[in-house]
Amino acid sequence: MNVIAFRSLVRAMFLGFVRDRRALFFTVLFPLFFLLLFGGLFKNQSTSKASVLEVGDVAAIDRATPTQRADLFAVLKITKVTDADKAADKIKKGDDAAAISQQGGRVVIDYSAADPVKTRLVLNAVQNLARSGAPPAFQLAGRQVEDESLKPIQFYTPGLLGWAIASAAMFGASATLVTWRTKGTLRRIRLAPVATTGVFGARIGVSLGIALVQTALFIGVGTSSFFGLKLSHSWWMAVPLVLCGTLAFLSIGLLIGAWATTQESAQTIGQLVVLPMAFLSGSFFPLDITPKWLQIIANIFPLKHLNSAMLDVMVRGEGPAGVLPQIGILLAFALVASLLAVRLFRWEASPN
Repeated sequence: MNVIAFRSLVRAMFLGFVRDRRALFFTVLFPLFFLLLFGGLFKNQSTSKASVLEVGDVAAIDRATPTQRADLFAVLKITKVTDADKAADKIKKGDDAAAISQQGGRVVIDYSAADPVKTRLVLNAVQNLARSGAPPAFQLAGRQVEDESLKPIQFYTPGLLGWAIASAAMFGASATLVTWRTKGTLRRIRLAPVATTGVFGARIGVSLGIALVQTALFIGVGTSSFFGLKLSHSWWMAVPLVLCGTLAFLSIGLLIGAWATTQESAQTIGQLVVLPMAFLSGSFFPLDITPKWLQIIANIFPLKHLNSAMLDVMVRGEGPAGVLPQIGILLAFALVASLLAVRLFRWEASPN
C-alpha cells in the first residue's frame, strides 16, 4: 500500500469515527464524564475516619501521649465497648471497621476482609503508634473475624453479580420494547388475538430466567476450586433477592424503552443509568471511601440495596429476616417505575 492510499484510508476511518456520534460519545465523552464526576466528587475528599471499637482497656491507646492520641484520633473514630463477641458481630456486619483489644503487651486488631481499605487504615494507624517508641511498648497482631480461608472473591461476587443482573434486565427490556415499536411488532401484537399481559409476562419470564442463569454461573464459577468462594448458610436468599432485583431493573428498562424513540437512544440512556449506578452502589469499590453525603444519595439506587443484601446473605451470614427491608425496597421500586412506564407507553413510533 502506497503512502497516499494509506493516508486516504486513515482519513476515511477517522472521519467515519468522528461522524459516528454514538461511537464518539462512548469512547471519548462518556469516559470523560466519569473523570469529571469522580474527579469532582473526590477533589477535596480526604481519607475518612474508620470507626473502631476499643474492647475493654487498651493501655496502648489510653496511656498514649497527647501527640500520639491526636495522630490516632485524626484517622480513627474510637468507641469503647466491653463485649468482645458483640464487637466481632458488628465488624462482620460492616457496622465498624475493626476492634482493638490488648492482652499484656500484645495489641490485637480484629478486622473484616470485606473492607480492605479501612482495615489497612486501622493497621497503619496502630503501627505508627507502635513505631513512635513512646511507652507503653506493645506488639501488634491482626486477626480476621471471618474464616481465615475466605478470599477476596467472597466480597467481589455479590457486587459484580448485581451489576450483571441490572445490565441484562435493563438493556434487554429497553431494547426489546424500542425494537418492537420501531419495527411495528407492537402494532401487530395489539391486533393479534394475544393478551398484552401475556406478551409482557413472557418478557418478564425471560428476564427472570436469564437472571437465574447468571446467578448460577457466578456461583458455579466462584465456588470452583480455582476461586474458592465459600457461601454462608443463608446464601439461598440470594435467589429471591435476584428475582426482586430483576423486577426492579426490568421496570427501569421498560421505562427507558417507553420513553426512547430509537435503539441508539435507548442504549445511550441505559449506559448513562447503569454505569453510574454501579459505581455509586458498591459494585466496583466500597462506598466507605466516598463522601458521607454521597453514601446517603446512594440509597436511592436499587442496585445499592441489592448489593448490600446479597453481601449480607452470601458472605456475612445474615439470616432471611435481615434482608426483608431490601426486598421490600426493590419491589416498591419495581412498582413505581412500572407505573411510570405504563404512563409513557406507546404502541407505535412517533411520526417523524
